[in-house]
Amino acid sequence: MKVEINGKMLNANEGETILELAKRNDINIPSLCHKKGFDGLGRCRMCLVEIKEGHRTKLVSSCVYPVKDELKVQTHTDEIIKIRKDIVMLMYLKSPKNKYVQKLAEEYEIMIPEKYVQKISDDCILCGLCVEACRELGTSAISMVNRGTGKKVSTPYDDESKDCIGCGSCAEVCPTNAITMTENENTRTIWNRTFELVSCEICGKNYTTLETLKYSENLLGQKIECICDECKKKITAATFKESFKNIY
Repeated sequence: MKVEINGKMLNANEGETILELAKRNDINIPSLCHKKGFDGLGRCRMCLVEIKEGHRTKLVSSCVYPVKDELKVQTHTDEIIKIRKDIVMLMYLKSPKNKYVQKLAEEYEIMIPEKYVQKISDDCILCGLCVEACRELGTSAISMVNRGTGKKVSTPYDDESKDCIGCGSCAEVCPTNAITMTENENTRTIWNRTFELVSCEICGKNYTTLETLKYSENLLGQKIECICDECKKKITAATFKESFKNIY
């Protein structure tokens, strides 16, 4: 399947989106609500591109639009750049103190009079990645709530969620560090709930919550060794090294 992006002919795979094809070929299309491993959300609109099919031209979200044979794509037309600037401007008005948003504003040369900027900066840009991560995990402990200017990500009624397992996946995928997760020696607090931490049997470092461990065991139907990712990598590396020695 042949797809043209910015005048360059590319070989596309069946089921691939325009954004995936572009990333695979080192063509920059900005995106805020896209993360490798997740389906496209089409929410932020930063990844808008212009496509031409036959004599028809239109703007689409590249993260959700599947490639088609002989599709022609333009990623940085004047109209698209203007739309992206408007999106960044709206984010900056809402989150002027966030470093991620500040970097975008600088990149797109956004200059806004101080009197229009919110005094209280909200780091959340409503990309929805945290909600998607929680849904993919199977817990759906958080979601988008309210409408309009009051829209936000939260647990039901902003209360402690019985479905949250404290895994921290939501905080890990958040591009703006808007989700607060704090840890002390033995506990982790996130979404108004405090969890007991489990230590690695090898290095002794606290690495996950008891609820996350139990959730994983229920999914797999078996007992899981309490070993952190870092120690698992060391074990795998040592095993591979030993196998390599035995072969040669």
